[in-house]
Amino acid sequence: MQKFLVIFFLSISLILASCSTSKKTTYSKVIIDKRTHRDIHVPSIEHGTKRNELRNTTLNPNSIPKMSDAKYDIINYAKQFEGVKYKWGGTTPEGMDCSGLVFESFRAHDIFLPRISRDMAKRGEKILLKETLKGDLLFFKTQNRRNDINHVGLVVAIEDNAIKFIHSTTQSGVIISSLNEEYWKNAFTEVRRIL
Repeated sequence: MQKFLVIFFLSISLILASCSTSKKTTYSKVIIDKRTHRDIHVPSIEHGTKRNELRNTTLNPNSIPKMSDAKYDIINYAKQFEGVKYKWGGTTPEGMDCSGLVFESFRAHDIFLPRISRDMAKRGEKILLKETLKGDLLFFKTQNRRNDINHVGLVVAIEDNAIKFIHSTTQSGVIISSLNEEYWKNAFTEVRRIL
């Protein structure tokens, strides 16, 4: 009986030992990209990997979502309204005003901004004009009686040292303009980053 118990325990210990050496445990880690709030899957790391091997582990750049994916979606959504006539308070293809265009473009992607441009200008992070990127919002004071922010545009391109933005004007409806145009350059007040 004693010989049987020794063989039994020896067999169990060999089985356990063989499981721990041949079976590799992997750990998958998910982190959140603070810029896009999307999950990034870090490559699996085998149990027992040495610390210096971890330092050499790099993320596959194709697995990391681009920072501006949401911005491009919003820009493309806004561009579909190019040519729509101006309508005060409008947010549909039947007509829209400047803040209606921006409000609707962000809302369609589950980002809710205030409906009025001067209230939108209280959201996000105020940045320098030279830091402007696609998807940022430009705010203007177009010589209104209250001297408040009363116009907003969404940056859609930066090319040849010109910031291009989509917005809705009373005369032309939804159009793309350049901040280099004298009127918009003089009316410009600030730029804000929502995403």
